[in-house]
Amino acid sequence: MNDISKPDIETLVKLQEAETQIFRLKTVLEKVEKEKENLSIRLKQFGNALEDHKENFSSAVKACRDIEMEIQIIDERIVKSNEKLRMVKTNKEYQLFLREVDDNKKRKDALETELLEHLDEKEKMEKIVQENENEYKLLKDQIDAEQNDIDKKSIDDRELLDEYLDRQEEIGKSLDPSLMNRFAKISKMNGGLAVVNVENEVCMGCFMNVPPQLYIEVQRGNSLISCPQCSRILYHINT
Repeated sequence: MNDISKPDIETLVKLQEAETQIFRLKTVLEKVEKEKENLSIRLKQFGNALEDHKENFSSAVKACRDIEMEIQIIDERIVKSNEKLRMVKTNKEYQLFLREVDDNKKRKDALETELLEHLDEKEKMEKIVQENENEYKLLKDQIDAEQNDIDKKSIDDRELLDEYLDRQEEIGKSLDPSLMNRFAKISKMNGGLAVVNVENEVCMGCFMNVPPQLYIEVQRGNSLISCPQCSRILYHINT
C-alpha cells in the first residue's frame, strides 16, 4: 500500500478510460487483419493449386516431346534398316534386318498410341490451366476489392486508435514512471483493465469481495490499493 494523491488516482482513471478504448480498438483491428489474412490465405491456396496444374501440364508437354523424339529416332532406324535390306547379300542378313524393321515399327505403333493418350492428357491439362488462370484472376480481383473495402471501413478506427494512444501518452506524463510501469503490467495481465471501481465492497474487475478495511482505505483515496484477487488498482466513486 503506497501513499498517492487524489489527482493521481483521477489521472489513473482517465488513463484507464483511454486504455479501455485502445484495447477495444486493437481487438477490432486485429480481427480486421485476421479477416484480411484469411482472404490472402484463400488466394494463396488457389494459387498453389494453379501452380500444381501448371506443373502437371508441363509434365504432359515434356512426355509428348519425349515420345515424339523417340518416334523420330525409330523412324531414322527404320530408314537405315531399309537401306541395309537393299544391300544385304545373304538371306540370314535379310531376315535379321527385316526383323529389326518389324520390331521398330511395332515399337513406333505402341509409341504413337501412347502419344495420343498423352496428347489428350495435355489438352485436358491445358484447358484446366486456362480455366484456373481465369478463375484466379477473378478471385484476386475480388479479394483485392474486399481487402480494400475492409481497409476503408477500418480507417476511422485506426485514426481513433492513434488519438487514444496520443491521449494516453499525454495523460501519463503527469504520473511517476514507476506508476506507469505498474499500470502497464497490470493492464497486460488483465486484458486492458488495470484500474477499476469498487462498489459495495465488490471489485468491478473480478467481482470478488474486497475486505472491509481495504474498502475503507479505497474510499479515502489516499493510498494506491490493489484488489487482493486480481491485482487491479482500485478506486471509489463518491456519490
